[in-house]
Amino acid sequence: MPAAAARVVLVTGVSRFLGARVANTLQADPGIERVIGVDTVPPAESLGRTEFVRVDIRTPGIAKIIASAAVDTVVHLNLVTSSSVPRAKVKELNVIGTMQLLAACQRSPDMRKLVVRSSAAVYGSSPMDPAVFTERDEPVEAPRSGYAKDAVEVEGYVRGLMRRRSDLAVSVLRFANFLGPGVDSPLTRYLRLPVVPTVLGFDPRLQFVHEDDGVEVLRRMTVEDHPGCYNVAGDGVLLLSQALRRAGRPYLPVPSPSISVLGDMGRRFAGLSGFSPELLRWLTYGRVLDITALERELAWHPKYSSEAAFADFAAARGFVRGGLTSLLGRA
Repeated sequence: MPAAAARVVLVTGVSRFLGARVANTLQADPGIERVIGVDTVPPAESLGRTEFVRVDIRTPGIAKIIASAAVDTVVHLNLVTSSSVPRAKVKELNVIGTMQLLAACQRSPDMRKLVVRSSAAVYGSSPMDPAVFTERDEPVEAPRSGYAKDAVEVEGYVRGLMRRRSDLAVSVLRFANFLGPGVDSPLTRYLRLPVVPTVLGFDPRLQFVHEDDGVEVLRRMTVEDHPGCYNVAGDGVLLLSQALRRAGRPYLPVPSPSISVLGDMGRRFAGLSGFSPELLRWLTYGRVLDITALERELAWHPKYSSEAAFADFAAARGFVRGGLTSLLGRA
């Protein structure tokens, strides 16, 4: 449904691919007067009319910006998932940073809307999972570590803000793994390894969201009112083995305890510092989301299926379709 115009929008994590794309999209909307992008490091490329402010959201400086600029809409995209960043720092950025940001939002009389990037990792990955997760489902095995646990804590703090500021329109988006030409993530680095290790005896069902669809959902949530919690993913699923064959990636099934060792060996080639527990469990058991609630709320359908999102990513990376497959023999 249409919202009262978002006039001054603040985007966190603006120096990363998703934050930069969302800021560039929002600044093109003539109804938005100002877009302010914040991060701890400057963006690699110009953000156009988006105003960059270097600030750490873990500090009180974020409250000063929200207050002085009379920010009415915050788009929080600062969820760090990289395994190359020390775990203690990641938790501080994700959890402490979110606490400071939400406290600033709570105190601001100008605030009316909050859009939060969360992760489908809040559902965990387990051999006992339902075939498809809806927003009402609880994880069979709650995440106990890493950014998945951070995302669970972030959502808890957001619910606390909603109780204290019931006047705010709050949208929480549980994204499947992003793919697309511009995405650089632990998943894309895994797929670029010279030999891709897979977990012996498992072929998980995987689901992706194309970066274009993810940006469009975030744009709609910002300029319209759609409060609630929503899964975001492309239609359909791909088995990991299907994805690797279609991209012509050589892969090697190995016992689960060995896969992290291979990941550490691969970091010199792909910048991948091992495998996080969340990624390893996802590569073992997979996860599939129901996006009915999102489609119904937005009256919208993703442009890219999970298969199409993967194909676009593979084409942009120059992977050769139908090349080498399993090093233990062709599947």
